[in-house]
Amino acid sequence: PAPPVPQPVPAATARTTVPVPASPNARTGDVLDPQRTRHTDRRRGGRVWQTLIGGAAVLLLLSLTGLAVAALLDERATTPPAGQPTPQPTVAESVAPSGSDLDSRDTDQAALTAKEVFPAKSLTVTDGKGAYRVLKTQASADCASAATGEIADLLVRLGCNQVVRGTLRSPDGDHLLTAGLFNLTDVASAQRVRDRIRPLLDDRQGRFRGMKAGDDTEAVEKAAARVGWQVRGHYVAYCLVTRADGERIPTDDATAREIMYDLIELHLNRGVLDRRAAGGTAGQPTDGPTEDSAGQRGSDD
Repeated sequence: PAPPVPQPVPAATARTTVPVPASPNARTGDVLDPQRTRHTDRRRGGRVWQTLIGGAAVLLLLSLTGLAVAALLDERATTPPAGQPTPQPTVAESVAPSGSDLDSRDTDQAALTAKEVFPAKSLTVTDGKGAYRVLKTQASADCASAATGEIADLLVRLGCNQVVRGTLRSPDGDHLLTAGLFNLTDVASAQRVRDRIRPLLDDRQGRFRGMKAGDDTEAVEKAAARVGWQVRGHYVAYCLVTRADGERIPTDDATAREIMYDLIELHLNRGVLDRRAAGGTAGQPTDGPTEDSAGQRGSDD
């Protein structure tokens, strides 16, 4: 059969193809569509914002996580492990004045001095009352110098290493007295001395010695006396009272008892030993404020 005859193309349907310069980055066969390019740009812009917002969210999350981890580490650092006590806050405490526990020479090592026990030539123990005149004072390592007989032996045997005493005249001038402190090893030894004094005095196996302080004071050394004593820590405080004229003092003599109370309780205990114990643990007399007392015969009997 005969080949087909080409038909003419109508002019209205004919399309002219205009060549477009190829992009340097375009691949062979790519066709650039302006509408598609704008859509791609919008999609890329959206992705950029999504990336920025996502990055900010990640940074915020990391910062919050870091704070949480730091708080956890700080809590672990300040919380002690199980089984260890929780440290308590330090509280500032006021410092008490320096002082001594008077129960033993181990905690009260400073020796007494005559100036500490009798600091002036006159002694006023109560406001409004007359002063005692301090005639003579003495500090000695020989405790037996202030006693005789079994009382002297008892003091030495139980470790007395010091006696500080003074001789005074009463405010009315009618009485002479010697008062002081025996320094024992500890409170137990002082209490043993205290418990033995009365039986020894009653059995006339010893006595306290008054200390003469001049020509007109012989009575305190030789006359019959009333004697009182009291324990405070490792000290035995004592006082013997005589009449200045050498006459015997009645057992119920109120003036003698007042003098013993003034010297033993008010002066030696509340004055001298309270100052020494300031800031320490011995705030009260070992056996209360009432001293033991007894009579002793004169040295001529």
